[in-house]
Amino acid sequence: MPDTPLLFQPLRLRGIETRNRVVISPMCQYSAHEGHMDDWHLVHLGRFAIGGAGIVFTEATAVQKRGRITHGCPGLWADSQIPGHARVAQFALRNGAIPAIQLGHAGRKAGMQRPWFGNGPLTAADHERGDMPWQPVGASPVPVAEGWPVPHDLTAAEIATLVDDYVAAARRAREAGYRIAEIHGAHGYLVHSFLSPLSNRRTDAYGGDLTGRMRLALEIAEAVRAAWPADLPLFFRTSAVDGVPGGWSLDDTVALARALKRIGVDAIDCSSGGIAGAATAAAGQKRQPGFQVPYAERVRAEAGIPTMAVGLITHPVQAEAILAEGRADLVAIAREALVDPMWALHAARALGHDTGFASWPEQSGWWLAGRERTSEFYDPGAPAPSA
Repeated sequence: MPDTPLLFQPLRLRGIETRNRVVISPMCQYSAHEGHMDDWHLVHLGRFAIGGAGIVFTEATAVQKRGRITHGCPGLWADSQIPGHARVAQFALRNGAIPAIQLGHAGRKAGMQRPWFGNGPLTAADHERGDMPWQPVGASPVPVAEGWPVPHDLTAAEIATLVDDYVAAARRAREAGYRIAEIHGAHGYLVHSFLSPLSNRRTDAYGGDLTGRMRLALEIAEAVRAAWPADLPLFFRTSAVDGVPGGWSLDDTVALARALKRIGVDAIDCSSGGIAGAATAAAGQKRQPGFQVPYAERVRAEAGIPTMAVGLITHPVQAEAILAEGRADLVAIAREALVDPMWALHAARALGHDTGFASWPEQSGWWLAGRERTSEFYDPGAPAPSA
């Protein structure tokens, strides 16, 4: 299909094939109840599948109850949580998207406020709402920042249990019907806190040099890869740089990506920052369109593994250029999809791939095609008439 934009060419990863290269990135909704997802999540994620995305990621999902970012974050630490995930995964599949899940543990950032209540440590006001604190855990007893709780540093036995819980969550994810699993190793959460020398001050096998600091990430990835079906892909999200002097670097990310590839990880999701601030804080740089794309480009080139670019990718021409220039294999859309859940379908029209409505769900495409055929003066790009 030489005339098909790369953004709308399928991508095969192990035994699956995506309908295009548009990915909806995991976006926390803070709306689960005791780790259980409900109708909000079905409607929130389902609209992206209807909107034409190739892969739709469920938000960060905790493998342990104490691994939730907030009281409103979903989990897969219990079988009772599978049905909520299954509704989302099956809806995505029925509508042509690949359902994917991000498995994680918030580590020393666990037990935070929901963003609209402050996005910081839980306070007395949160306690009155019923959001009680719990003891966070981390690589070392180093808090996120002044005023944050000091995490308990995990023992070797607790690390072994953690790895087992990742495996159990992955098995539940497969039972729910997800086709891609991603290990969350970014944004200052537990795995990242082991990777970064700013938060890992251990002197045992899980600390010290790069090999020691990567040990937990690799043990989790190896265990999940062994439990995850061989014909289904496994991704890993990394904060490619801490953006803080003495922190995790892009050289470190390339080394980690090479090791993950050897284990059987299929793609690296390249984000950045978050080690000492908000998860979405830029890593010591100005936010501008595609500001994280160079990370995906270098990891792809030097580690020889497919990558996913994310971060202020908002326009179809921009997304197509990232792929055409060989900078990444997948393009992740996040907040722009909140503005326009039909982003992928609109991008197809903008790039001349589907100038009609053939790619749209048949429940709506035939209506829109009919309007375009019969409305002589209809211009979908024209401003609305003034009152």
